[in-house]
Amino acid sequence: MNTLRLMAIAAAMTVLSAQAEPVKNIVIVSGSFVDGSGWRVIHDILTPKGYKVTVAAQPHTSLDDDVAATRAILDQQIGPVILVGHSSGGAVISAAGERDKVKALVYVSALLPDVGESLAQLLGSMPAPSNSVRPTQDGHLFVDPARFHDDVAADLPVNRTNYMAISQVPATVATFSTQIWAAAWHKKPSYAVLSTEDRALSPDLQRWMYQRAGAKVTEVKGSHLAYISQPDQIAKVIDDAANGR
Repeated sequence: MNTLRLMAIAAAMTVLSAQAEPVKNIVIVSGSFVDGSGWRVIHDILTPKGYKVTVAAQPHTSLDDDVAATRAILDQQIGPVILVGHSSGGAVISAAGERDKVKALVYVSALLPDVGESLAQLLGSMPAPSNSVRPTQDGHLFVDPARFHDDVAADLPVNRTNYMAISQVPATVATFSTQIWAAAWHKKPSYAVLSTEDRALSPDLQRWMYQRAGAKVTEVKGSHLAYISQPDQIAKVIDDAANGR
């Protein structure tokens, strides 16, 4: 076997080895009304496995601002990234995920708008079992604190959800009405967690969006905040995405 042939084989083996290596950077985008603290347990599960986990704090002022904040975090990562989005964060990762370093997308109880669709449009197409979102006079949205436990996180202790209810991060009407301009799930491998007990985002809508995107779906018996109540299952999906399983 000549030298050029051996060099070609060695180069091909190097490429295959690189492709087989798991992605080690995980960037998480929280959804509306909550902050990134709920991902602490998943961070603690993934970090000992060698992952570098970063939560991209969202200003929740507009979809453009949220995407810009996520891209800023992506720019800080060295090497390929798995991008994870919860709830409205699904729209954010769909737009920000077009960066070359993003190798796969993970949607957790998330919205997956296509180009030209808005979050409000999708939510209206298959209404959730309960709608506790209330508008304010200044163009913001929040979940009725009295309904937060039952409608958003019924599988979490009341003392925890009571605090989450009064420490909400308000979203904006503009965020939910903005038509998305990019949908990375058309081009990138997608994984999705469907929360079967979700009262804030219709499980039927989740299933429809995930099927449209061709995502690999994992069903979890959990609320809209299943990443808090079922962290091991969500961490496994992220790990599977990082390893291309």
